[in-house]
Amino acid sequence: MIDLRHALVTGASGFIGKHIVRRLLDAGLLVTGSVRAPARAEEVRAAVAPHLDDPTAIERLHFVELDLERDEGWFDALEGIDALVHTASPFPMKLPRREEELIRPAVQGTLRALQAAEAAGVRRVVLTSSVAAVQGTDLPAGMSHFDEEDWTDVTRSDVTSYDRSKTLAERAAWGFVRDSAPEMTLTSINPGLVLGPALDSRYGTSLQIVERILRRKDPMLPRWGLSVVDVRDVAEAHVEALRRPETAGERILVAGEFLWMSEIAEAIQGAYPDRKVVTRTAPNGLIRLIGLFDPVLRKQVVPHLGKRRDISNERARERLGMELMDARRSVADTARFLVEVVGL
Repeated sequence: MIDLRHALVTGASGFIGKHIVRRLLDAGLLVTGSVRAPARAEEVRAAVAPHLDDPTAIERLHFVELDLERDEGWFDALEGIDALVHTASPFPMKLPRREEELIRPAVQGTLRALQAAEAAGVRRVVLTSSVAAVQGTDLPAGMSHFDEEDWTDVTRSDVTSYDRSKTLAERAAWGFVRDSAPEMTLTSINPGLVLGPALDSRYGTSLQIVERILRRKDPMLPRWGLSVVDVRDVAEAHVEALRRPETAGERILVAGEFLWMSEIAEAIQGAYPDRKVVTRTAPNGLIRLIGLFDPVLRKQVVPHLGKRRDISNERARERLGMELMDARRSVADTARFLVEVVGL
């Protein structure tokens, strides 16, 4: 790792954040994790410690309390830090009525972190963005996959408030570096649907798709899907971006195979053949009808029924030297975690 000894990871108690903390500790760094409450610090410590290559590495993990919507503590937290890994951003399963509840902390929190980093002399930043900031647009003629040149059009009616929050936050980061911190080197990591085993039972929103299928919440599944990536690959991508100075100034999409919901269900069924898993696909018209009464379905699923949104991971392979885990294996590992660890 190039001249990096101490990294600050915001959102350290998140599903992705915990995995990044673990990888950075295994890489030999001193790590400060930001949390919003003291209890979350002990949660992260307890989750990460059993998975470390060297159990004593947990002694290099420290914590600071920070809030995306408050200025207090940010500058002090970033003094003496060599690299900022900013993962913190709201990710609710149910979108709020007022989209500003998502957009404000995402954008202001990103700027608050970068402004404090710049003031403290931090020059290396890796930002966790999302393919939500990429695929909310029409593919150019002749293109089969979204890539790093694509940006979500936040004015579109089929773009959710979450998509807007990730897009506006990432654009704000690139704009800040361009206009206010030209010496800062920024890389954004844009993952797809992040699955895989969590380090503890507090895994947030990402795994709820697999959880919902395991619980047989739906009699049929919509013809809707996402590009899947394993959380272990996402964490590795962040660490590799820090290792490789040539990734500075680049967006890097980290997403594997596009899977329809039925294919996700089939991968779960493959892991648990004796478990009854719904794999049937519902007619699009039925989903649209249900969507009239279900705002989550109407906003997040109906606009994309039957639409493939494949993501190119060529840059991740070339710049980070990564071969991403098979998406179906990641789904199966997610199911095993939920069944054997969480107890679904």
